[in-house]
Amino acid sequence: MARKSIPSLPPLDWLRSFEASARLSNFTAAAAELGLTQAAVSQHIRLLEERLKTRLFSRLARGVALSPEGAAYLPHIQSAFATISSSTTELFEPRAVQIRVPISFALLVLVPALPDLAEALPRIQLDLVTIHRPTDYDLPGSALDIRFGNGSFPGREADRLTAERLVPVASPALAGAADWASLPLLLVAGAREMWAEWFAGAGLAGHPQRSHRFDSFVAAMEAASAGAGVLLGSRPLVDAALENRTMVPLSDFELSSTSGHFLTRAPTVRLTSAEQDFRRWLLSRLSSAASA
Repeated sequence: MARKSIPSLPPLDWLRSFEASARLSNFTAAAAELGLTQAAVSQHIRLLEERLKTRLFSRLARGVALSPEGAAYLPHIQSAFATISSSTTELFEPRAVQIRVPISFALLVLVPALPDLAEALPRIQLDLVTIHRPTDYDLPGSALDIRFGNGSFPGREADRLTAERLVPVASPALAGAADWASLPLLLVAGAREMWAEWFAGAGLAGHPQRSHRFDSFVAAMEAASAGAGVLLGSRPLVDAALENRTMVPLSDFELSSTSGHFLTRAPTVRLTSAEQDFRRWLLSRLSSAASA
């Protein structure tokens, strides 16, 4: 059985000249846009018309007008160029992902994970917008954000990233204190101010002594590392510090909390492919870390 011959495609330069001329209704304007001479564009159109055996333009006193055949051809060429452009961007150009995230989670979890992200998704470029107050989430922004709470975020779909466990931690210099509970207790504003719950869960009597109060966990953690007092450490945020022993746990009892970090998104917003890839990577990384 004889093979059916496949007609060759017209050269890309001819098609680019056709698309620009059709869009601008002028060979000279198309030439200026493409960085060619008017004669080159005119020749491309002539050769394309000879190849297709069809007149694509009517030549006017000022400019050109598409013939019915040219008008039918144009949307197909523009669609093909759009597909090539989007595929090139998707496959070869950097892909930006903006995400709003609490500063503590950004510094203690995401930043240490950036080398792994670069290896897994080398073309993803993160645009991290750090959140300092809950009202910052109400501002127009990215499709994805990371929030701390119990998982209920009105108008948002949420995937759990962490399940918080609370344990007292301090710098090694304070670890030898005979009664660590008598040391100043560092406070964190908001949902993590749970010293009373921890003492109750541990079956210990709390005490009224309090020290400095911070509006972010990472600031309180720096104070604890400096020896300013005892912090109710949120795991897994303090895991790296415990591993490298810049801070040490002061009790074996960990209070499990219903709170944690969640990756959230609006259900009505379609994520870009880059955002979808980042979401899959983050969920996979943190689930792997939790099971390690």
